Amino acid sequence: MTQQLPQTPSTEPELAGIRNFRDVGGLPTTDGRRVRYGRLYRSGHLAHATPEDTAFLTGLGLHTVFDFRNAADHKLDGLDVELPGVRNVSIPLSDPADGAEFWRMVRDGNMTELRSILADGKGTARMVASYRTIILERTAEHSRVLHALAEDSVPALMHCAAGKDRAGLSIAVSLLALGVEREAIEADYLKSNDAHRRYRVKRSDTSAAGMSPEVMELLNPLFGAQPDYLAAAFAAIDETWGSTDRYLSDGLKLAPATRERLRERLLDEG
Repeated sequence: MTQQLPQTPSTEPELAGIRNFRDVGGLPTTDGRRVRYGRLYRSGHLAHATPEDTAFLTGLGLHTVFDFRNAADHKLDGLDVELPGVRNVSIPLSDPADGAEFWRMVRDGNMTELRSILADGKGTARMVASYRTIILERTAEHSRVLHALAEDSVPALMHCAAGKDRAGLSIAVSLLALGVEREAIEADYLKSNDAHRRYRVKRSDTSAAGMSPEVMELLNPLFGAQPDYLAAAFAAIDETWGSTDRYLSDGLKLAPATRERLRERLLDEG
């Protein structure tokens, strides 16, 4: 059963040009502590931030923004706005050449093409495989993020395009390192389905036919957050390393002292 999260601060904004922004503070750990508010944020890309959005982000006192998009994402949506005094770190978690034709069809394909790549569970299967691949093949990138958080990069904001998949996994990995319960990680992850958070689907054909209910249903596995996706990531950890602790120590090369520094920076005092 999915665990209820503590009430987030009433000051959580609905930003005009940034989707899926939130503070992950308040999430509980297995030893009774909680993630500290104002330390770790997640969102969609910052390329369309308004001046008001930019002023809000600047006021957070961020040290680092982690951008997990690739070159194709930058071409599609643009580069992030510049935030004064904030370090921008680009760590692509997907190859722009991987699935280029697939994503072209998502944007430009007709109904026949969309059915061929997404119907009969194919869209969901693709997402499950993607989550597993990122966990198994991007250990160096996730290790880099955790070491940066432990050293000097807090407060930090992590984002990809929609703030759901690549950023969602990086947030999940960070929370696992802090000892946050998997049920709480899932509950936060599923917030990306909230209507005001979801990434806006981009299609060349914006007519009623091009954006029909059937098209939206076919695309939903790509643009929605589903428990099975995160479960696939957790399963990849358990099957490959046997436990979260082994994943962190052997897979991500996170020494006990580094993990403790991470906890000191991001958790409340207990």
